[in-house]
Amino acid sequence: MSKRDEREAGRRGQKRSAGGAIRRAIGLLAFLPVASRVPAYARLVWALAVDDRTPASRKALLGGALGYLLLGRDLIPDDIPVIGGLDDLVVVALAIDLFLDGVPDPLLSEKLHELGIDRVAFDRDVAQIRRLTPGPLRRIIRRIPAGLATLGGAIQESGVGPRIRGWINKEESLA
Repeated sequence: MSKRDEREAGRRGQKRSAGGAIRRAIGLLAFLPVASRVPAYARLVWALAVDDRTPASRKALLGGALGYLLLGRDLIPDDIPVIGGLDDLVVVALAIDLFLDGVPDPLLSEKLHELGIDRVAFDRDVAQIRRLTPGPLRRIIRRIPAGLATLGGAIQESGVGPRIRGWINKEESLA
């Protein structure tokens, strides 16, 4: 390949990457309205999390996501530029998505109304965020709550729970 061909190939690559960057930036601009509503959605998640009518298994999902964030052991280390914090964002988004899926619709509607959040805008924002998650990953993640319920039922039926609690309480009394 001549030097001229190499330069032209390089320019085409630059144009392609610049065009890709512009398309990505425009795509991210579509999320600005969602970002502006994050504080309201955070209040919604909190209101649902403290409500007794929200299933405990769904609250556990939020607890697990919070634990992942606080643990400091990431799938992708945070010191890697740009993508380092991406895994945290994905975990939070998926946990909130699964949490909201498990909330009874009448309860969700009630809380949306109490907080003055437009249901149409909320549904549109949730659908927009869900489109970011690849379909196969969403299908796998959607199985988590049922798996947790099955595991909880198996532990309850086995009688291991009271023995573990007794062991923990015995250890605490010795300390």
